[in-house]
Amino acid sequence: MSSPVRAIDEIHEQKHKDGLVCPHCQSHSVVRFGKYAVKTRTGEVKRQRYRCKSCHQTFNDLTNTPLQRTRRPHVWVRFIECMIEGYSLRKCAEQLHGEVTHVTLFYWRHKILSALKQIPTDAFQGIVEMDETYFLYSEKGKRNITERKSRKRGGKAKYRGISNDQVCVLVARDRQKMTYSGVLGRGRIRTTKLEEAIGGHITGSNVLCTDAWRAFSSYANAKGLAHYRFKSDGKQRVKGVYHIQNVNSYHSRLKKWMGRFNGVATKYLQHYLAWFRYIDSKEYENTSTNKKNMLVKSCLFTVTTTNNKLRQTSF
Repeated sequence: MSSPVRAIDEIHEQKHKDGLVCPHCQSHSVVRFGKYAVKTRTGEVKRQRYRCKSCHQTFNDLTNTPLQRTRRPHVWVRFIECMIEGYSLRKCAEQLHGEVTHVTLFYWRHKILSALKQIPTDAFQGIVEMDETYFLYSEKGKRNITERKSRKRGGKAKYRGISNDQVCVLVARDRQKMTYSGVLGRGRIRTTKLEEAIGGHITGSNVLCTDAWRAFSSYANAKGLAHYRFKSDGKQRVKGVYHIQNVNSYHSRLKKWMGRFNGVATKYLQHYLAWFRYIDSKEYENTSTNKKNMLVKSCLFTVTTTNNKLRQTSF
C-alpha cells in the first residue's frame, strides 16, 4: 500500500473516525468547504477542504501535520522508506532523484519525528528494567559557540567520567517490550528527574531492576517498589528472573544505530530517541505496510513545527 493517495485516504479515516474535528478550536461543528487541487506524480488530484462554523477557519486533512503545505506529497512515502533504512540525508536526496534537496529533507525528517515523539508510553507491566546511558553534549550545526572550542568529528568530553559534558538518557523497558526513552538533562541522573519522567508509568505492582546508582534506590524506596540492584562490576548479573540485560541490549542497539549520524545536536536528541524506539518496535522491517503506517501515524498527532522553529530550538 505504497500509493500516496491511498496513504492520504488512510490518514483521513484515522483522523476522522470519531467525526470531523477542527484542528484549531477542537469544535465538531464542521462542514465541507469545497476542494483544492494538488499536483502529484500521477497528475492533479482534488482533495477535500473543511470549514469550522465556530472559529470560521478552513482546514484540510493535512492541517497541523508534517505534510502540511508540502509541495511534493508523492515523495513522502519514498522518503519514509529511506528513513526506515537509515540513509543519510544526502543519500535520501539521491534516492529521490533530486526532487527534494537534503536541506529540505532535514526539516521533513524532524517534522515526522516531532510527531513520533508524541506516541504515548503505556503503563509498564510486571518487571521493569531501568538504566541510564550518556551521550556527549553537542551543539552540532551551531555557529559562534562561546562556551568552548568547537570539536572536530564529535571530539571528546573535557572531563573524565560523568560531567555536564554528558547528556543523560533514561531507558525503562518491561518484559513486554514497552519502552520509555527520554533525555533527562546534563550530568548525573537525579531522583526528582526520574519521577518527572516515568512516575506516571510505574505502579506499586511493578518490580524494578536497575544498577547500583543511588538515585534508583531512592526512587524505588519513595515509590514503595520491590527493587533488585546489580553492581557494575558484573559479578552477579542475574538473580532468578531479575536482570537488566534487556535494557542494556537496548542501549547497545541504540548506540550502534546513532553512530551512523556521526553525532547529533543535543537539542534534537529526543527526536532521534523517538525514531529509534519506533523502528525498534517494528524490528527493522522495511515493508510497504510499515512505510505507510509510519506516515499515517505521524499525521495523527498535532505538529505545528516550522522550519524557523526548528532552527531556533534550544536544549
